[in-house]
Amino acid sequence: MSLVDYFSSTLLFIILPTFSSRGSSLADSAMDVDSKFPPLLNDRLLRAARGEPVDKVPVWVMRQAGRYLPEFREFKTKHEFFEICQTPELACEITLQPIRRYPDLDASIIFSDILVIPQAMGMTVEMRPGVGPVLPQPLVTPQDLERLSFPVDVSTSLKYVMDAITLTRTKLEGRVPLIGFSGAPWTLMGYMIEGGGTKTMSKAKKWLYQHPAESKKLLSMLTSTVVDYLVEQAKAGAQLLQVFESSAEYLGPHLFNEFALPCIRDIRLKVKTALEELNISVPMTVFAKGAHYALEDLASTGYDVIGLDWTMDPVEARKRVGPNVTLQGNFDPCALYASPEKIRDSAEEMVKNFSKTRYIANLGHGIYPDADPAHLETFLKAVHSV
Repeated sequence: MSLVDYFSSTLLFIILPTFSSRGSSLADSAMDVDSKFPPLLNDRLLRAARGEPVDKVPVWVMRQAGRYLPEFREFKTKHEFFEICQTPELACEITLQPIRRYPDLDASIIFSDILVIPQAMGMTVEMRPGVGPVLPQPLVTPQDLERLSFPVDVSTSLKYVMDAITLTRTKLEGRVPLIGFSGAPWTLMGYMIEGGGTKTMSKAKKWLYQHPAESKKLLSMLTSTVVDYLVEQAKAGAQLLQVFESSAEYLGPHLFNEFALPCIRDIRLKVKTALEELNISVPMTVFAKGAHYALEDLASTGYDVIGLDWTMDPVEARKRVGPNVTLQGNFDPCALYASPEKIRDSAEEMVKNFSKTRYIANLGHGIYPDADPAHLETFLKAVHSV
């Protein structure tokens, strides 16, 4: 197949799976997802995402279910990482751990990993202790794209994620909303080519410069898969969807605008269109770490919420994105190493700089594994005290 033929068919792939993933749901015309679950008792997160007034600034923490918690570390002595991800009952239990510990949390986020998508596309992903994620057979040349399974039936290959979402939403008993998520295409592409974490993303960026057409082919495949994945999560019960472009910091404005931004924009448009036809309303967040150069462009994509990392100034960010987008962030994860008094002062100052309007408090990246759980509690309470 020529590249011209491919991109003609890919255009259909990028649109059609969004609808085909719904399958028989179209026969129902509209899905009343919320009626299947207990009533929501705390809707601060969703109100803030939509720009509605809140009594307190909502707060949650990226990676709040994870290895900084002693109960999670104990759990991990009995279960492997991807075993937890792929077993709905185990993923549910891990998701609920911080909710039980911290009464000030205003949201839960399903315990999973962004690399379940490469797994669904046929790649092996291992979580190695002390190393992190490793893809032992990364994509080396464009010919390796032939190894990928595509299109992906996420309702089958990633059913365990949807089952975990449905189970967790039920067991939350309406205490707080449940967040679903996916990695963004550029971030996923980076892992698939680099074979794991990297300090330069040089192998993946080499593709952008040497193989731009094939890079866009891969990004298109990933975009289509992410769209279907997020739609299925909302159908399963996720009440907010976050897209993690965690590797935006490796791109400058030109590469970001050519390769990453179109995917981010397409995901929002196609997910929202699919969910509107199902009468499902779910706010969407984009978190592009290190994309300080792209705030205006991100604000134009239609996401309800833009996440900020800790390097961005709240006042300047608000000026650049305008008044009609909710901001999320951006407490430095390392600030949790400070004394409780300093944490309280810094958290209160952050909230005042963002203001209580259209704001969701969070860290500027995921919480680190050696963070003191008591210090996180101090942070959460400080946010709610303002």
